[in-house]
Amino acid sequence: MGDSTGIQRDADLVAAVRRGDAAAADLLVRRHFRAAYAVALALLGNAMDAEDACQDAFVRALERIEECRKPDRFVFWLLQIVRNHAHNARDYRKVRAAQSLDDQVIRAPDDAAARTRAGELSVLLEAALAALTPEQRQVILLKDLEGWDHRSIAASLGISEGMSRQHVFAARHKLKEALGSLSPEEYLHE
Repeated sequence: MGDSTGIQRDADLVAAVRRGDAAAADLLVRRHFRAAYAVALALLGNAMDAEDACQDAFVRALERIEECRKPDRFVFWLLQIVRNHAHNARDYRKVRAAQSLDDQVIRAPDDAAARTRAGELSVLLEAALAALTPEQRQVILLKDLEGWDHRSIAASLGISEGMSRQHVFAARHKLKEALGSLSPEEYLHE
Protein backbone atom coordinates (compact mmCIF):
# COMPACT_ATOMS: atom_id res chain seq x y z
CA MET A 1 0.00 0.00 0.00
CA GLY A 2 2.87 2.44 0.72
CA ASP A 3 6.28 2.86 -0.80
CA SER A 4 9.49 1.39 0.59
CA THR A 5 9.73 4.17 3.20
CA GLY A 6 6.33 3.26 4.64
CA ILE A 7 4.72 6.50 3.44
CA GLN A 8 1.37 5.87 1.85
CA ARG A 9 0.61 7.51 -1.47
CA ASP A 10 -2.48 9.69 -1.74
CA ALA A 11 -3.94 7.28 -4.31
CA ASP A 12 -3.67 4.43 -1.78
CA LEU A 13 -5.26 6.56 0.92
CA VAL A 14 -8.12 7.59 -1.37
CA ALA A 15 -8.76 3.93 -2.16
CA ALA A 16 -8.80 3.15 1.57
CA VAL A 17 -11.21 6.03 2.27
CA ARG A 18 -13.50 4.72 -0.45
CA ARG A 19 -13.54 1.40 1.46
CA GLY A 20 -14.55 3.27 4.63
CA ASP A 21 -11.16 3.53 6.35
CA ALA A 22 -11.46 6.46 8.80
CA ALA A 23 -7.73 6.38 9.63
CA ALA A 24 -6.90 6.92 5.95
CA ALA A 25 -9.29 9.88 5.84
CA ASP A 26 -7.63 11.33 8.93
CA LEU A 27 -4.19 10.93 7.34
CA LEU A 28 -5.32 12.70 4.16
CA VAL A 29 -6.68 15.58 6.22
CA ARG A 30 -3.53 15.88 8.34
CA ARG A 31 -1.28 15.60 5.27
CA HIS A 32 -3.00 18.35 3.28
CA PHE A 33 -4.50 20.68 5.88
CA ARG A 34 -1.66 23.22 5.84
CA ALA A 35 -1.78 23.61 2.05
CA ALA A 36 -5.57 23.86 2.12
CA TYR A 37 -5.38 26.42 4.90
CA ALA A 38 -2.77 28.47 3.00
CA VAL A 39 -5.03 28.63 -0.06
CA ALA A 40 -8.11 29.53 1.99
CA LEU A 41 -6.21 32.16 3.97
CA ALA A 42 -4.86 33.65 0.77
CA LEU A 43 -8.38 34.05 -0.59
CA LEU A 44 -10.18 35.08 2.58
CA GLY A 45 -7.51 37.00 4.48
CA ASN A 46 -8.90 35.87 7.81
CA ALA A 47 -7.68 32.94 9.89
CA MET A 48 -11.06 31.93 11.31
CA ASP A 49 -12.83 32.09 7.95
CA ALA A 50 -9.98 30.16 6.33
CA GLU A 51 -10.22 27.44 8.94
CA ASP A 52 -14.00 27.20 8.45
CA ALA A 53 -13.60 27.01 4.67
CA CYS A 54 -10.98 24.25 5.05
CA GLN A 55 -13.15 22.20 7.37
CA ASP A 56 -16.14 22.55 5.05
CA ALA A 57 -13.99 21.64 2.05
CA PHE A 58 -12.57 18.54 3.74
CA VAL A 59 -16.04 17.37 4.71
CA ARG A 60 -17.22 17.89 1.13
CA ALA A 61 -14.16 16.14 -0.33
CA LEU A 62 -14.54 13.11 1.93
CA GLU A 63 -18.29 12.93 1.26
CA ARG A 64 -17.61 13.01 -2.48
CA ILE A 65 -14.38 11.00 -2.54
CA GLU A 66 -15.86 8.80 -5.30
CA GLU A 67 -15.81 11.86 -7.59
CA CYS A 68 -12.03 12.20 -7.35
CA ARG A 69 -11.13 10.93 -10.83
CA LYS A 70 -7.36 11.06 -10.31
CA PRO A 71 -6.62 9.79 -6.80
CA ASP A 72 -2.88 10.27 -7.33
CA ARG A 73 -3.65 14.00 -7.74
CA PHE A 74 -5.98 14.20 -4.73
CA VAL A 75 -4.35 17.36 -3.36
CA PHE A 76 -5.08 19.32 -6.54
CA TRP A 77 -8.71 18.17 -6.52
CA LEU A 78 -8.96 19.08 -2.84
CA LEU A 79 -7.48 22.55 -3.34
CA GLN A 80 -10.05 23.29 -6.04
CA ILE A 81 -12.77 22.42 -3.52
CA VAL A 82 -11.06 24.67 -0.95
CA ARG A 83 -10.95 27.54 -3.45
CA ASN A 84 -14.64 27.06 -4.24
CA HIS A 85 -15.57 27.09 -0.55
CA ALA A 86 -13.41 30.15 0.08
CA HIS A 87 -14.98 32.00 -2.85
CA ASN A 88 -18.45 31.06 -1.57
CA ALA A 89 -17.59 32.20 1.95
CA ARG A 90 -16.33 35.50 0.59
CA ASP A 91 -19.45 35.95 -1.53
CA TYR A 92 -21.99 35.01 1.15
CA ARG A 93 -20.62 36.77 4.20
CA LYS A 94 -18.57 39.81 4.73
CA VAL A 95 -15.08 38.88 5.85
CA ARG A 96 -14.62 40.11 9.42
CA ALA A 97 -12.48 43.16 9.94
CA ALA A 98 -8.75 42.66 10.45
CA GLN A 99 -8.12 39.72 12.70
CA SER A 100 -4.72 38.56 13.81
CA LEU A 101 -3.25 35.44 12.28
CA ASP A 102 -3.89 33.76 15.63
CA ASP A 103 -1.26 31.99 17.67
CA GLN A 104 -0.74 29.49 14.83
CA VAL A 105 1.70 31.81 13.07
CA ILE A 106 3.22 33.78 15.92
CA ARG A 107 3.63 32.29 19.37
CA ALA A 108 4.55 34.99 21.83
CA PRO A 109 6.36 34.33 25.09
CA ASP A 110 4.47 35.08 28.29
CA ASP A 111 5.98 38.48 29.00
CA ALA A 112 3.91 41.56 28.12
CA ALA A 113 6.58 43.29 26.01
CA ALA A 114 7.03 40.24 23.82
CA ARG A 115 3.26 39.84 23.44
CA THR A 116 2.95 43.48 22.43
CA ARG A 117 5.77 43.15 19.89
CA ALA A 118 4.30 39.92 18.53
CA GLY A 119 0.92 41.61 18.15
CA GLU A 120 2.49 44.53 16.30
CA LEU A 121 4.40 42.18 14.03
CA SER A 122 1.29 40.13 13.39
CA VAL A 123 -0.61 43.25 12.33
CA LEU A 124 2.27 44.26 10.03
CA LEU A 125 2.42 40.80 8.46
CA GLU A 126 -1.34 40.61 8.03
CA ALA A 127 -1.42 44.06 6.42
CA ALA A 128 1.46 43.11 4.11
CA LEU A 129 -0.33 39.93 3.03
CA ALA A 130 -3.58 41.86 2.53
CA ALA A 131 -1.78 44.19 0.11
CA LEU A 132 -1.10 41.24 -2.22
CA THR A 133 -3.55 40.07 -4.84
CA PRO A 134 -5.36 36.82 -3.97
CA GLU A 135 -3.26 35.01 -6.58
CA GLN A 136 -0.03 36.37 -5.14
CA ARG A 137 -1.10 35.34 -1.60
CA GLN A 138 -1.96 31.82 -2.74
CA VAL A 139 1.33 31.36 -4.56
CA ILE A 140 3.56 32.91 -1.89
CA LEU A 141 1.93 30.93 0.92
CA LEU A 142 2.18 27.65 -0.98
CA LYS A 143 5.78 28.39 -2.02
CA ASP A 144 7.24 29.87 1.15
CA LEU A 145 5.00 28.46 3.88
CA GLU A 146 4.36 25.01 2.45
CA GLY A 147 7.53 24.60 0.38
CA TRP A 148 5.74 23.65 -2.84
CA ASP A 149 7.64 23.84 -6.13
CA HIS A 150 6.41 25.97 -9.02
CA ARG A 151 5.25 22.95 -11.01
CA SER A 152 2.92 21.85 -8.18
CA ILE A 153 1.68 25.39 -7.58
CA ALA A 154 0.99 25.86 -11.28
CA ALA A 155 -0.92 22.57 -11.52
CA SER A 156 -2.91 23.35 -8.40
CA LEU A 157 -3.91 26.87 -9.42
CA GLY A 158 -4.28 26.26 -13.14
CA ILE A 159 -1.53 28.70 -14.12
CA SER A 160 1.82 28.30 -15.84
CA GLU A 161 5.06 27.75 -13.94
CA GLY A 162 6.25 31.08 -15.31
CA MET A 163 3.19 32.82 -13.90
CA SER A 164 3.82 31.13 -10.56
CA ARG A 165 7.34 32.51 -10.56
CA GLN A 166 6.06 35.98 -11.49
CA HIS A 167 3.55 35.92 -8.62
CA VAL A 168 6.29 34.88 -6.16
CA PHE A 169 8.62 37.60 -7.40
CA ALA A 170 5.93 40.30 -7.20
CA ALA A 171 4.68 39.09 -3.80
CA ARG A 172 8.16 39.01 -2.29
CA HIS A 173 8.86 42.49 -3.62
CA LYS A 174 5.62 43.87 -2.13
CA LEU A 175 6.20 42.07 1.18
CA LYS A 176 9.74 43.43 1.39
CA GLU A 177 8.45 46.95 0.80
CA ALA A 178 5.65 46.55 3.35
CA LEU A 179 7.76 44.90 6.04
CA GLY A 180 10.76 47.14 5.54
CA SER A 181 13.92 46.03 7.27
CA LEU A 182 12.34 43.26 9.34
CA SER A 183 13.96 39.90 8.85
CA PRO A 184 11.74 36.79 8.53
CA GLU A 185 13.05 35.64 11.91
CA GLU A 186 11.68 38.82 13.49
CA TYR A 187 8.16 38.43 12.23
CA LEU A 188 7.97 34.64 12.47
CA HIS A 189 9.74 33.99 15.76
CA GLU A 190 9.30 37.01 17.99
